[in-house]
This record gives sequence, C-alpha cells and structure tokens, in this order.
Amino acid sequence: MMRKYTKYIKRAKEMGARDAKTISARSIVVADWVRMKCQFGCDGYGQSLTCPPYSPAPEVTRRVISFYRKALLVHGDEYTDIHALIPALEREIFLDGYYKAFGMGAGPCQLCSKCGKFCRNPAKTRPSMEACGIDVYSTVRANGYPIKVISSAGCKGNYYGIVLIE
Repeated sequence: MMRKYTKYIKRAKEMGARDAKTISARSIVVADWVRMKCQFGCDGYGQSLTCPPYSPAPEVTRRVISFYRKALLVHGDEYTDIHALIPALEREIFLDGYYKAFGMGAGPCQLCSKCGKFCRNPAKTRPSMEACGIDVYSTVRANGYPIKVISSAGCKGNYYGIVLIE
C-alpha cells in the first residue's frame, strides 16, 4: 500500500526536501493551544490570509483530518523552500487522481510584501500546520523525524510540511 506513494517521496526530494515519508493521518496531532502560540508570539499573526485568525481553527482541522487515512510528511532544512514545495507537490498528487490532496507548510506566507483582502496567489500558498492547530513537534516526533526548539539565532532548524492524500 505504501509503495504507491513512493514517487511522491522521490519527487519531494527532487524539489529540495531532505526526506519525506508516508504517515497515517491518525498520527497527526491537533491541539488547541498551538494556535495560541501563533496569536501570542508570532509577528505573522493576522498579517496573512494563511495565518490565524483566517486559517482553519483546530476543531475544523480535526474534522478535516478525520476524512483522510494517509499523508506525506516532508522534512526540510534551511535550504528547503517549503512554501513553494508543498503547494507544488499537492498539485502533482491531485493531478494523479487524489482529489482530496491538501497541503500545509511551515510559518507565515512570504509571497506578498502586504497581504490584501483576498489572496493574490491561492495556487502558490497554503496555511502552515501550526496555523491550523497541528502540534508539529508531537506529529514529527511520532513519525521518527528530528525536531527541537531553536534556542539561539545560530541554530539550524528543521522545517516540515504535510500533504494530506487520501
């Protein structure tokens, strides 16, 4: 069953990901407190239509994820353009017939210098996992990838995105 997603793992790596793996949608952890971290601690809060309060609330995210069995978890680093990779990978998966494919990236959208009333780039941007209430740390750790709090400006981070498949 997992073999049918192998081409998407390969494709994610070709697009600049360090790695990718197929995961059970049930391993995606959604927590109400995550969105509060966006509201109280992120300069991007309310600045982009892909961020809270405009992004799906955790209760909506829980319901949406309940309609999926599989997802692709994408692992990137400071050189990975997760913002571009996730929508492009989602599109490829969708065009292969997985009509429910939906991606979520990391961090605030960076496409426009000023976000307008309506998104000018809906095909190129997706909300971040954390904006939708996904506990990225718990989800990533549960699926065997490294992640830790960046404790200083010199630390290198791991970046993650996800594409819900079917």
